[in-house]
Amino acid sequence: MKKALFFLIVFLVAGYGFVMKTQTGQDFFLDRLLKMMTQGQEQLLVDGLDVHVCGASSPLSMIDKAQSCVFVSAGDKSFVVDIGPGSPRVIRRLGLPLQNLEAVLLTHFHSDHISGLGDLNFNSWVSGRTKRMKVLGPSGVEQVVDGFNQAYSLSRSYRTSHHGADILPPEFSAMESKIIEPGVVYEEDGLVIKAFRVDHSPIEPAIGYRFDYKGRSVAISGDTVVSDEYQRAVEGVDLLLSDALSTVLVSKMSDALSANGNKRTAKLIGDVLDYHASTTNLVEMARLANVKQLAFYHMVPMPANPFMENIFRRGVPDDVVITDDGTRFILPANSEEIVIDE
Repeated sequence: MKKALFFLIVFLVAGYGFVMKTQTGQDFFLDRLLKMMTQGQEQLLVDGLDVHVCGASSPLSMIDKAQSCVFVSAGDKSFVVDIGPGSPRVIRRLGLPLQNLEAVLLTHFHSDHISGLGDLNFNSWVSGRTKRMKVLGPSGVEQVVDGFNQAYSLSRSYRTSHHGADILPPEFSAMESKIIEPGVVYEEDGLVIKAFRVDHSPIEPAIGYRFDYKGRSVAISGDTVVSDEYQRAVEGVDLLLSDALSTVLVSKMSDALSANGNKRTAKLIGDVLDYHASTTNLVEMARLANVKQLAFYHMVPMPANPFMENIFRRGVPDDVVITDDGTRFILPANSEEIVIDE
C-alpha cells in the first residue's frame, strides 16, 4: 500500500512538472483552460430581482476591495447604482450582463462613487451595447459625464480606428446624462425605480434609489445619515442595502492618529462621523420601517479581518448581512424568499 502511494505521488509530481515546466505541457493545459473560460455560460434570468454587491468598501479601507457599487437586474434589464474604484473589475469577474445595461444611477459625486464610470462605459461598449449608456443622477451629473466623455474621447477614437466601426460603433461610445429629481425616475415592464432624498450634508443633492418589481423591492442608500425621509422611503422594503459606519472603529482610528501627532488625517477621519449612518442607528431605523432584510455595504471602515468584523457588529443582530464584493441577493417574484449567496 505504501509503495503504491509512493509511486502515485511520484507520478503526480512528474505530471505537475510536465505541465508547468515544458512548452508542450503548458500549451496542453492552457488550451483546455481557455476552452473552459471562453465557452461562456448562458445568463439565467431571475424571475424577480437579482442584486449583486460589486463594491462593498469605502475610501478608508486598508484592504483590496472595490468601492460603492450595486448591480441590479430586473428580468432582462440591468442597472448599476454607483461605480466606485475597482467595481468594474468585480462586474467583469462575476460575468454580469453589460450588453443590456439600461442605465447607471449615481447617488452623488464623491470620487468613490463615480471613478469607475469610464471603465464601465468601455466594458459595456465592448460587450455589445447598442445604444449610448445613460447616466442618471441629481444636478451635477451632466458635469461629471461631460468630463468623462472628454477625458476618454481620444481613447474611444483609437479603439474604433483599431477594431472597426462595425465592432465598436462610435455613435455608442460616449455617455449621455440625465438630471433627475426625487420621485419616479424609471417605469417600464413592471419595474418602477424611485429616487429619494438622503442627508449627506454638506454634499447636496444626494439621493438613494428604490426598485419595485413583481412584488419585490430593494433600496440602495448611497451615503447618508438616518433621517425621517430615508425611513419613509424604505418602508416595508424587502432588502435594504445601506452604507454603514462603525462609530467605535472610526473614533478610535481618529484618536490614535491624533495621539501620534497626525492631526490632519485624524480630522479627516473624524469628520466622516458627520455624514454616514452608524450601524446601530440603521438597525433601529430598519426595525421601525419594517425592513425585511438589512445589509451593509460601503462600510466605513471595511472590516479587514474577523476581529474587526466583531467590533463592526457591536449592537448589530446576527441576521444583518455584512456584504463583500460579489455578495448576491435573489428576490424571487411574488414571494417573501430572499436567497443570499455570500
